[in-house]
Amino acid sequence: MTTTANSARPAKRLGSIIALACLALMLVGITAMLVWPRLVQRNVSPIGGPFTLTTQTGEKLSDADLRGKPFAIVFGFTRCPEVCPTTLWETTEALKTLGPDADKLRVLFVSVDPTRDTPEFMARYLQSFDKHITGLTGTETEIASIGKEYRIYYKKVPTDDGDYTMDHTATMFLMDAEGQFTGTISYGEEMAMRVQKLRRLIGGSA
Repeated sequence: MTTTANSARPAKRLGSIIALACLALMLVGITAMLVWPRLVQRNVSPIGGPFTLTTQTGEKLSDADLRGKPFAIVFGFTRCPEVCPTTLWETTEALKTLGPDADKLRVLFVSVDPTRDTPEFMARYLQSFDKHITGLTGTETEIASIGKEYRIYYKKVPTDDGDYTMDHTATMFLMDAEGQFTGTISYGEEMAMRVQKLRRLIGGSA
């Protein structure tokens, strides 16, 4: 009898531990159901926001002007040695692949070097790329504002010759017709995937 009683105690303790563990999991689940919807609601549009900048033709363009048509937006600068021209060239090729559907999309190239990237300079620079790509520049404050809205990183980096270059985020952000963030295209992403994402964006299901 003593041996049986002693054997029953560990089993009873194990049962209690399992019961407490189940209770803890249930409480975690209830907490998640209550908290998660609020977190999702707060992050419906984690990237993007209002802005007003100047195009390469000298006209003002705001986020409100873009409503009704999806757009892709990427940040860079005209004196960028590799990343920016590569991105714009790959975007140009993707837009060619889209054919007439490219008219349903706008692509924005926002300068993070507004001191040197005047509208006139950007106009000359963008002549080498697809006509659907609009260059945007502005004051330092305006660029800082849109940079914050899109959560990008950019920084002026001095060079050995006394000049400077710019470090910056190379990701392209995809925004739907309501200005809501839907996805990204990474630098160097393969062309087939790039085109597929743009087609989905145009179709409203990106």
